[in-house]
Amino acid sequence: MNKPAEEPQENPPPKNLPRTVIVLGLVSFFNDFASDIVIPLIPILLATVLAAGPVALGLIEGVADAVASLIKLWSGRHSDLMSGRRKGLAVAGYTLSNIARPLLGLAGSWPVILVLRSIDRVGKGLRSAPRDALVADATPPGMHGYAFGYHRAMDNGGAVAGSLAAAAVLTWSGLSLTDVILWSAVPGFVSVLLLGVGVEEENKGKPAPDHAAAPGPAPAPTLITLPPLRWSVLSLPMRRYLLVLMLFTFARASETFILLLGHQLGVGTVELLLLWAALNLCKAATSTWGGRLADSLGRGALMLLGWTTFAVSFLMLGTVEHSVGLWSVSIFYGLCAGMSEGAERAIISDYAGPRERGTAFGWYHLMVGIAAIPAGLLFGSIWQFQSAAMAFFFAGSLAALSALLLRMWAWPVRKPQPVR
Repeated sequence: MNKPAEEPQENPPPKNLPRTVIVLGLVSFFNDFASDIVIPLIPILLATVLAAGPVALGLIEGVADAVASLIKLWSGRHSDLMSGRRKGLAVAGYTLSNIARPLLGLAGSWPVILVLRSIDRVGKGLRSAPRDALVADATPPGMHGYAFGYHRAMDNGGAVAGSLAAAAVLTWSGLSLTDVILWSAVPGFVSVLLLGVGVEEENKGKPAPDHAAAPGPAPAPTLITLPPLRWSVLSLPMRRYLLVLMLFTFARASETFILLLGHQLGVGTVELLLLWAALNLCKAATSTWGGRLADSLGRGALMLLGWTTFAVSFLMLGTVEHSVGLWSVSIFYGLCAGMSEGAERAIISDYAGPRERGTAFGWYHLMVGIAAIPAGLLFGSIWQFQSAAMAFFFAGSLAALSALLLRMWAWPVRKPQPVR
């Protein structure tokens, strides 16, 4: 894994995304549709029905993200060892999440929510690195920012649909929170079905090429030899990038804390669901565009923009005192955050060779996950024992430091790609 990032194409890439990438985007759309019927209701459920505070929310989100990230390294590595066979792990992950997630509506205490949320994230851990590698396998190198930007746009679009559906059902149907959460199983099933019947692996049992499927019938998967799974095997630029990304994770508190802030300010449940939809709509609106900019202008520039505006947004959230301010800052945050989402993952695909993409994305998710539990607990504890404003100020300051380190110490190298 020693290829530098930031590799603009000398030859123009194709204009259209591969079919596999488009279908995987639809899979993510329906999965996030299901997920975001549930996720924005968790802080409200904790604060009202279960009488739990920000520390419990931080622990739940931190443990869930950490569990997912620890499994992502294994699943990504395993998909590489099996000659790029990645779809089976992705199907298993999506299925597990969409079995566990609806059961959150039946939870009677916050520890039960912790367990079910962790099982949901085990599914995410199984699927994420292989799925990201599937996207990279199917896409020409000069379009990776575009492909991952599109994928993030579909993720965020599903979040918009899910939160709007939850708001509409709670407003007009008279169903309880429990009923709404249980109904999330329907779009979840659609996502699993789409993946199962709509995605064909590019590799057909051989090491992953840069793009284009191998012709002929698929041989049985065989184990291949990869470099040892050691931190020292990663290139120095990638290690620096991952370390700075890990530091940024301490600042990147769960966005559900924005909803908890709204609840604390007296904003109603339906309005909070609409706020969540608006935030994700803003991210969806800029994700694909930002990914294409990352391909043409460079990944680092988009990452620096995203992290700097994150710092500004969280510093501003620390000053919010009413719902109008919360809406304004959340929309600004969503528009800017969406622009850099594709670049963050495209950098990983740039550093990794075709045979090691699953492992590379596994390392990426692992480093983020290592910081997830202390980050969630730290943010929640500062909130509970100091104030919400202090927690957001801390996160914003740490994000600013991460952006500075990215620019001065871990900047992705721009190096022309050989003409193909």
